Amino acid sequence: MSTVKKQLILNAFAMQAPGHLNPGLWKYPSDTSSKYHSIKHWISLARKLEMAKFHAIFFADVLGGYDVYNGPGNLDATIPAAAQFPINDPLYSIPAMAAATESIGFGVTASTTYENPYMLARKFSTVDHLSEGRVAWNIVTSYLDSAARNFGLDTQVEHDERYRIANEYMEVAYKLWEGSWRDDAVSAAPKGSYANPKSVRQINHKGKHFDIPGPHVCEPSKQRTPFLFQAGTSSAGRKFAATHAEAIFLNGHTPELVRPSVDSIRTQAKEFGRDPNSIKIVAGLLVIVGETDQKAQENFKELASYGDREGALALFGGWSRYDLGKYGDDEDFRFLDTTPPAVRSMVNHWAKSSPEGTKWNKKTIAEHLIIGGNGAKVIGSANTVADELERWAEVADVDGFNLSYAAVPETFDNIIGHLLPELRRRGLFWDDYAVPSGTLRENYLGVAGHSRLSETHPGAKFFWRAGEEVPEYAKEGTKVDRTRQMLTSVELTSVGHRNGSYRKVPDVGLQRTCLQGTSFAIARNVYILPTSYHTFY
Repeated sequence: MSTVKKQLILNAFAMQAPGHLNPGLWKYPSDTSSKYHSIKHWISLARKLEMAKFHAIFFADVLGGYDVYNGPGNLDATIPAAAQFPINDPLYSIPAMAAATESIGFGVTASTTYENPYMLARKFSTVDHLSEGRVAWNIVTSYLDSAARNFGLDTQVEHDERYRIANEYMEVAYKLWEGSWRDDAVSAAPKGSYANPKSVRQINHKGKHFDIPGPHVCEPSKQRTPFLFQAGTSSAGRKFAATHAEAIFLNGHTPELVRPSVDSIRTQAKEFGRDPNSIKIVAGLLVIVGETDQKAQENFKELASYGDREGALALFGGWSRYDLGKYGDDEDFRFLDTTPPAVRSMVNHWAKSSPEGTKWNKKTIAEHLIIGGNGAKVIGSANTVADELERWAEVADVDGFNLSYAAVPETFDNIIGHLLPELRRRGLFWDDYAVPSGTLRENYLGVAGHSRLSETHPGAKFFWRAGEEVPEYAKEGTKVDRTRQMLTSVELTSVGHRNGSYRKVPDVGLQRTCLQGTSFAIARNVYILPTSYHTFY
């Protein structure tokens, strides 16, 4: 191992559902995931993880069911296994968890495809206020076809177009969070005024997809812009991450497979004028740790016995958009002509680490995914697991891990009791938060006072600094950051909303409001979305 010790970032990877990457494990005797709808459950977990000094709880989220397997539109495998269904919105529980803790952060997944940016900015500003600066936004463009249908679309918006929309979305968000209220709007307000009206301005954003006048209705919170996560690994996703993300979540089976994505992101970030090492990269990992390697393996085997194979195949269908249900139970997907190249490549990779002669049929795939999903798994004693985490940090150049669970709280209890002492002994994990009671950004970056976006971040170009009459970006002739340069012109199919049902909206051009909704995507077509909805992932 390298003599250079990198202190690791550790997040708990969770979902407000009875099953996350562990379909069927809600049946495990000590598992408490079925209490996902109790605020006491989340407060207890947050306190436990803060006592152990976890950096954050990172909440995944989805907006539809996994209905590809034996589908389309079939949830018969998903519902019994509680495979990310049912699921609650994580944002609403954050203030309660924050009130019960002082330093741990909270990452919340939210979609740029289905959430209006004006509404999202208000929600995250509110939670950043209530958590005293401890919230992060995991930016996603969403991936489930069922989610698209839930918002009135026949199919998903095309993949790269979702990222083009997301780039303009971020420009709107930066304007609202950073450029609508001057830094001293409240602190330097005239006597008798809560805020200086001359220090609060409309953003007047008019773009291809969004027409939002502003101003932001929330005064600046501690972080203003929440700490920014992103989890895309496609070419468009990596470019977006290198532009906007402060931390990036990557999944991969081995550190050798993850390293090219890490290098690509850091290289692009440097090209965009950012410090590549300022971007924190965390890998998804399932850790089952015990007193010995044998006991950990026995624990994993027992946990897996509660897993639901059909639920695992349902999750695979959603992730891959491919239905394995139409194949026989004995067919090996490595050798079928009808297996899509991406699926065959995935299975061939898994097969490299399995005993020779293993048949990669539906049963084998399900057993491979049943705990921890498609992410890496490390099973063993504290020494074995610490060695592997250290190898990941060196080989993949990651800064830390999103640690998923098989059972709650057992998986985290074992990590806290066995693994963390060994990591601390090696100098790989801190004894306390870098900035106790600080913001999430301060603790993630390890710098007291660093609660705002870095000056090299593209969002910094929207800062409205004390003493400025208007922010720099708003001055006539000033070029807005490279975010807009990444956008391209693509026509969108539009839908509208009225009284809970969707209908087609005619070619109406630029429009801010229509009926009782708020326009989401504009140009020659418009999305009309209800003012009361909100969505994630």
